[in-house]
Amino acid sequence: MNKVFCVITIISGLFFSNFAFANEVYGPYKVTLKGYKGNKTNSVSYSGQVARQVLHTSLKKLSSSGSLPKMLPYYTGMEYMGTSKASLDIIDPKWSEKFPIKPSTINEISSGKNLNGKAYKGIVNGWPGQMTGKEVIDFMIRKAAKSNKGVDLANGYNYTQLISKFVMGAVFYNQAVDGYLDEKLTKPNDKPYKKGAYYTGKEHVWDEAFGYWGAAAHTLTLSPKEQYEVAKKKNLKAADYNKDGVVDLRNEMTFAHAYYAASFDKGGKTNYSKTIMQAFIDGRKLIESANGAKFSDSQNAKLKSYVDIITSNWEKVIAESVFKYAGSVYLDMAKLEKAIKNGSSTDKAYSAYLKHWGELKGFALSLQTGKKNLGDTAVRLNRLIGFSPLLLNSSQVVGLDSKGNYTKDQGSSWEEYMLHMLKVQKLMVDEFKVAARNKDQLSGIADLSKKLGGSNSAEND
Repeated sequence: MNKVFCVITIISGLFFSNFAFANEVYGPYKVTLKGYKGNKTNSVSYSGQVARQVLHTSLKKLSSSGSLPKMLPYYTGMEYMGTSKASLDIIDPKWSEKFPIKPSTINEISSGKNLNGKAYKGIVNGWPGQMTGKEVIDFMIRKAAKSNKGVDLANGYNYTQLISKFVMGAVFYNQAVDGYLDEKLTKPNDKPYKKGAYYTGKEHVWDEAFGYWGAAAHTLTLSPKEQYEVAKKKNLKAADYNKDGVVDLRNEMTFAHAYYAASFDKGGKTNYSKTIMQAFIDGRKLIESANGAKFSDSQNAKLKSYVDIITSNWEKVIAESVFKYAGSVYLDMAKLEKAIKNGSSTDKAYSAYLKHWGELKGFALSLQTGKKNLGDTAVRLNRLIGFSPLLLNSSQVVGLDSKGNYTKDQGSSWEEYMLHMLKVQKLMVDEFKVAARNKDQLSGIADLSKKLGGSNSAEND
């Protein structure tokens, strides 16, 4: 009897283990749309969002090319200054023997997609010129084309980093948390998303939000370290879920904020990736369980609870990035200060400083493109960081002239701006409760504040 019980237990364990494993993957989910007569069996569809992920990674790669005709199509989705809509080649991720990928063109993922049509429509107060998110990205792309390999040493801008990090927020984060997981989630579950669709309105908007997050469908089967390695194109085994020898960008690749979540989680202090992924899967399973029927009040409330998990943790991932790069900028400034005192070359340290500042600024701007108005927190963040990094002559960009050229004025002292970076880190802890805290330099804030005394410019606001 005991042997029989053990056998049953083992079989049951294997069954439920396999069942649980299947549920760790985002899709496939059955077609629940009532009256659908087609041959589709999987209602998941977020190829348009993946196309935008690849437009972003390709644009980032091209931002150091110095060529506006090469860059702009990856923002607008069509040939620059022409009418051709021929498919754009995927510049990054690129196929290699160690990490083969498919497909090779944007249209093979989804046709007719762009980034500019989905960019944040609000005013970006943290960037000079009072431009919308769409206009800021276009402005940065055009400035990058006039710079030396995407870097403007005179004004302190690394456009490769600025463009990439702001696109991630102004397009992906904004579209997901302030669109698909907000007012668009009211789409009905008992009607098709649009005429001829094989998925319901609620199914599709949930899928599209997931596509903007950037995670591989099988993320929960991977450790944070493996997720990170997939994004870096260093772990084919982890990426290739269906074992066909090729990484399919449409569902096996890790992009954007999902990559940053994994980068923090692999330190062991946070669990952003698993938390967000599980909420996306649980929400999608809830929608599937409605079987094409109208959502009840209790189902809507439950789905909203998953939305809250996703949006709050997504915000934390961006805040963690701000925290990290504020620390990196602080450390770069310390290296530059030492190099200047020793009379040694500052070229390498200055290059790293501009790179890290671009990442800091891009993420800081992104943090302000979500559903929530950050109010005073945004004001403080923008004033502490400024419109540009503090340059070696202590000048800083303060605005734009009528021709779109940067104007500069005297900024704070070097040590005061270093203190600003520590105050940015403290702001991320106080307002967003960041926990990974990569590049944590807060231990030095008291001594530096004391050294600077009661300087009026220490807070820069």
